[in-house]
Amino acid sequence: QVQLVESGGGSVQAGDSLRLSCVASGLTFSSYTMGWFRQGPGKEREFVAAIRWSGGSTPVADYVTGRFTIARDNPKNTVYLQMNSLKPEDTAVYYCAATESSPWNDYTAYNYWGQGTHVTVSS
Repeated sequence: QVQLVESGGGSVQAGDSLRLSCVASGLTFSSYTMGWFRQGPGKEREFVAAIRWSGGSTPVADYVTGRFTIARDNPKNTVYLQMNSLKPEDTAVYYCAATESSPWNDYTAYNYWGQGTHVTVSS
């Protein structure tokens, strides 16, 4: 019943911007910390950003800080990832996830996952 559906990915040039969105259904959205993870070719899944239920804490991974921002719109059950100044190293499948627990940067703590959206950045 719980569904997380990502969208907004695509193929872009280095330096371009994209905004990913994730719409949640089947859960009380405002009760969950929402996170974004990514998995590049031949790489392990890694943390990108997270936002607590209140929106008051928004940790971002070091390798995207200053370029990516996360936001949520609780009435719309939606979390966003704004990606600016994209680099080829950002090429990956991006996943959104939801958790009720505290370790926001640990993928094993997340209960629900979307299907992913592909981002390809060319130089």
